[in-house]
Amino acid sequence: MKQLPIFVNLTGRTVVLKGKGAAADAKRRLIERAGGKIIDDCTNEICKCARIAFVAIEDNDGALAEAERLRAKGLLVNVVDRPDLCDFTTPAIVDRDPVLIAIGTGGASAGLAKAIRQRLEAMLPQSLGKLASALLSARSRIKARWPEAPDRRRAIDAALAGDGVIDPFREQNESAIESWLSQGDAHHLAGLHEIAILSGDPEELTLRSARLLGEADHIFHDAGVSPQIIARARADAERHPGPPPDKPPPGLVLYLRLQGRS
Repeated sequence: MKQLPIFVNLTGRTVVLKGKGAAADAKRRLIERAGGKIIDDCTNEICKCARIAFVAIEDNDGALAEAERLRAKGLLVNVVDRPDLCDFTTPAIVDRDPVLIAIGTGGASAGLAKAIRQRLEAMLPQSLGKLASALLSARSRIKARWPEAPDRRRAIDAALAGDGVIDPFREQNESAIESWLSQGDAHHLAGLHEIAILSGDPEELTLRSARLLGEADHIFHDAGVSPQIIARARADAERHPGPPPDKPPPGLVLYLRLQGRS
């Protein structure tokens, strides 16, 4: 990963936008859509409130000079269509407010990011944002139902899975959360599960293995398991080199064993 994806709160905040034309207009719409206030220069007191800037100047030397001037004032700068001059890039966006999905290619190909966005737009139901808002509204009830964080996380994972009660890839009605909370505890995996690793290519993982990696609390792995495979696990899952102990820790525990090892 060569860039850190972040979501920036721009509501009511100033953003510098330099340049004119179609590219500048596109950035203007993006900033305004996020609630930002646009200023066209960084020479007065109001600039002290700005933290990011967009430069949409066609002339390469002019764009470079403007980017360096703004960067010298402490701003992070995006130079349109010149990723080598950028402190940050803007992704293609799938908007199901409050759910946002950002697709970036590090400036390699805006066309590729657009193609992926269009595919995701067709896959994701319009009700996804409402589902997210309903989960937020039900947060206190969910915590009361599953007081322990690991139990709560596994219950949510099971409900949001492909065969779950509130699968986010299916159109959901307003009663979906109520139906989930009123049901008995959904079955979710726990204990030790072994996954045979055939190669270092994450694409060769089965769907079940990929799902388990995304849900596991602890990952034990052989020394030869590739970092790309281990990276598919949850960011907060604990990693342990070597096989699991005779008494594994609580929760969902995986052992990634290289094929052919006993």
